[in-house]
Formats: sequence, structure tokens, C-alpha cells
Amino acid sequence: MSRPGLNPTTVVALADGLVAGAAAWALSGLPSSGSAVVRRTHPMEAVTAAGTLLLPADAAAGRLVVAGVLAHTALSLGWATVLALALPERCTVAAGMAAGLAIAAVDLGAVGRHYPRIRALDTVPQLADHLAFGAAVAAVVARRRGRRATTTAASG
Repeated sequence: MSRPGLNPTTVVALADGLVAGAAAWALSGLPSSGSAVVRRTHPMEAVTAAGTLLLPADAAAGRLVVAGVLAHTALSLGWATVLALALPERCTVAAGMAAGLAIAAVDLGAVGRHYPRIRALDTVPQLADHLAFGAAVAAVVARRRGRRATTTAASG
């Protein structure tokens, strides 16, 4: 009789997603932050815009930053877990970058268009952030998969 629950392969992919999501969370905002510094605009604008997913747009700036960090964390971990389950074994980083663009279409288009502060963000740096996110998630997932394959081959 089998026990209900997640199979081991799914559990490993979920762990990959959480680890990859944490790495991508830290790296994926660099393009838009760098762009903001170069353009001399506020580097936290994307974070406060993300905060409007959880709080009204007229909330205090500090509260929007905290809400933005929480929203970015949840979205990063969620999307990374989806990618860890879906990314192919081969051409993983290229597939991750393509997935990053698809995620941008959802985040910025389907959802973001309903939030004025997200809609007002400069599109090119946001697309670059999403490409970086997909690449970072895919690179971490590919590396973890490779390590497991090496370990399995060495022990087998």
C-alpha cells in the first residue's frame, strides 16, 4: 500500500526551487537598481511599486518598502519553484531566460497593468530583472541537478 504525499523527485525539485528562488531574489533586482542609479532615479521605486500589491499606493514609503520586500520574496520563491519543476534538463539557462520573459508578461502585463505604480515602471529595466531572475533560477537548478547526477554516478 502506498503512502499519499509528494514523491521524492517532487520534493527535490521543490527544494531546488526554494534555494534557486533565494539566490534569484538577491540578484534579480540588480539590473533595474543599476539603471535607476545611472538615470538618477530612486533605486527603491520598483520595491515600493511591488508593495502596492499588498498595501494601498498611498501607504507610507517605509511600509511600502516592507510590503514590497515581502511581495518580491513570495513571488521569487513561488516562480522559482514552478521553474524548478518545469525547466528541462538541457539548455536549462536558456529555458530559464525564456521563462523569465514569460513571467514578465504575467507580472508586468496581466497583473501589473492593474497597479499604477507598477505600470509606471520603466519597462526595459524590469524586463532585464526578469531575464536575470530566470537565468539565476535556471543556473542554480542546473548546478544542483548536476551535483546530484555526479553524486549518484559516483555512488552507483
